Amino acid sequence: MQSGSPLDAAGLVMMAYATTPLQLHLGAGVLIGFGLSACSFNLVLAAFGKLLPEQWRPMAFGAGTAAGSFGQFLFPPIGNILIETLGWQQALIVFAFTLLPILPISIVMATRKTGAAVGATAANLPNQTIAQALGEAFKHRSYVLLVLGFFTCGFQLAFITVHMPAYLKDAGLPAWVGGWTLAVIGLANAVGSLSSGWLSTRMPKRHLLAWIYLGRAVAIAAFILLPPSPTTAITFGIVIGLFWLSTVPPTSSLVMLMFGTKYMAMLYGFAFFSHQVGGFLGVWLGGVLYESMGNYQFVWWLSVALGVASALINLPIVERPVQRPEAQPA
Repeated sequence: MQSGSPLDAAGLVMMAYATTPLQLHLGAGVLIGFGLSACSFNLVLAAFGKLLPEQWRPMAFGAGTAAGSFGQFLFPPIGNILIETLGWQQALIVFAFTLLPILPISIVMATRKTGAAVGATAANLPNQTIAQALGEAFKHRSYVLLVLGFFTCGFQLAFITVHMPAYLKDAGLPAWVGGWTLAVIGLANAVGSLSSGWLSTRMPKRHLLAWIYLGRAVAIAAFILLPPSPTTAITFGIVIGLFWLSTVPPTSSLVMLMFGTKYMAMLYGFAFFSHQVGGFLGVWLGGVLYESMGNYQFVWWLSVALGVASALINLPIVERPVQRPEAQPA
């Protein structure tokens, strides 16, 4: 996180002053991409996992996700005000400065020590190397299924975030509908993430994930089948927001349950990589298929199909710590 916030801020500044497509790609794509990866859920949730006892972790994962979701609700209106009063370039500069406090806060957090017990999660292996941890994880069927299912989460979220305003504009709705739809997604996401963290302690996490992915598929199908209007758009934003990042608490909890806390950030990072690959394809395919077909219908239905597929993929996951040879140190 100490390196992520300056990279993210630098990317916003480069976006503000970009004069060529290459500069825009370097700022918005490369610098912000690396910055976000160094400030994202894999590091934040891994820190929660090491700071807190096992029984508190799912709720903490939900609370951490909800905090980010509230930012999604808060900052779009602020951004609109800044753009109207200062211009879009200065708005990016202001947002860049808001990221800088992350640096000293993360340094303070890095000095904290904890002796929290591992609890019911897999015991950490003191001598396990990174290569051994990766080999163990990618030979574990349940982890692979979890990673594959998380692909859909990224695909759906990125496609909706980027293409929803254009979809609503094509439907003849005013621009404010798209902005408020994305804003209510962030607010509902805070509720959904906290609820998901709470439910993760009270029901099988694989079942919770299956219901979340299936719920998304049903919500998207209903939205594209109903006539577009401000009411249906904002209602969809609320409903899909409840499922938005509610996958994060059970997914991160399962990774920690299977493998312990030592390599949590790395192993959840690979799951998040799958999420981001899905996000890339959601944005890219949304644009490519819109250009070739003239509408977003195929990508919407693809999102529905992926939601159903991920619901089924998560059902065979086995929720228990990885079985290790007795000879290995515990």
